[in-house]
Amino acid sequence: MAVSTRPLGRSGIAVSALGMGCWAIGGPWAEGSRPLGWGAVDDDESIRAVRRALDLGVTLFDTADTYGAGHGERILGRALAGRRDEAVIATKWGYTFDERTRQATGEDASPEYLRRAVVDSLRRLGTDRIDLYQLHLADLPVPRAEALIGALEDLVADGLVRAYGWSTDRADRAAAFAQVARGAAAVQHGLSVLRDAPAMLAVCEKHDLASVARGPLGMGLLTGKYTPESTLPRDDVRGTAPNWLEWFRSGRPAPEWLRRVAAVRGALTADGRTLAQGALGWIWARSGRAVPIPGARTVAQVEENAAALDRGPLAPDQFAEVERQLAALRAAALRDADRPHWPMPPVPAARP
Repeated sequence: MAVSTRPLGRSGIAVSALGMGCWAIGGPWAEGSRPLGWGAVDDDESIRAVRRALDLGVTLFDTADTYGAGHGERILGRALAGRRDEAVIATKWGYTFDERTRQATGEDASPEYLRRAVVDSLRRLGTDRIDLYQLHLADLPVPRAEALIGALEDLVADGLVRAYGWSTDRADRAAAFAQVARGAAAVQHGLSVLRDAPAMLAVCEKHDLASVARGPLGMGLLTGKYTPESTLPRDDVRGTAPNWLEWFRSGRPAPEWLRRVAAVRGALTADGRTLAQGALGWIWARSGRAVPIPGARTVAQVEENAAALDRGPLAPDQFAEVERQLAALRAAALRDADRPHWPMPPVPAARP
């Protein structure tokens, strides 16, 4: 059954059930010599991809001021020129950067920086409001996050921001923030068939928040194009694979994650979907609050992802088969836990 829109938490904003992640269209930027982008990008193709997404019913576009050190917001703004009212723009703040050198320079969680950052994002995006403004500092202590609520509420009152949220994988922090932040509408967090997030989804349900699901395709692993022999270029963040990036190691797909992809491929594609479309359908079946935001930088990628909207959530029996395959994989990992040649990342034992 097709799926078209979902509520953006308690904001009153409706968004397409599928968003477009805009990290990759930011192009290159780095922290010192370590790349933080996805390599070279064709800005004209990025603009075509955004506009094609709009044509196909995708309305939510998620970016951050730091993507490409400001370049990502500029490209998104150019793509939406003349069509701004068709889109819901989500961006983030918290990391500092130098636009001229395209270098990450640190972070700033002060209310003063927040006020400067939103004005800069509005200018780069070429718009008069941001629909969802998200704190990008995932591990910020709760008292420091709560200290930003007053400034965020002022931005809402001034009409510069419609709703706000936090990009974090810490369910306890998201819950504490949502309890006191009346304008909070969403939490952005990792969620995919490869890595479930039951605690965060429970927080979203309890506090009426949207689950903006980042990494729904495992940074490309769930597109099916990677093999154990695949090598990512050195100018791609996946090619250097910092410690926080679990899907790749030494410039190659991590074998334990490729095994997990292989285990669920048959169930995800059983009804004729592509692997990526099945992975998106799993997320919609997993939670009625989840809005996956797969990254894309070409028209072809957008078209494949958007076609999943017509397919909708996985059918109950198909979802159950995916769960059976994952349970079998967990059991095999437990049996082989004493074999160091086959490391296995933890898998949540149950899904509520």
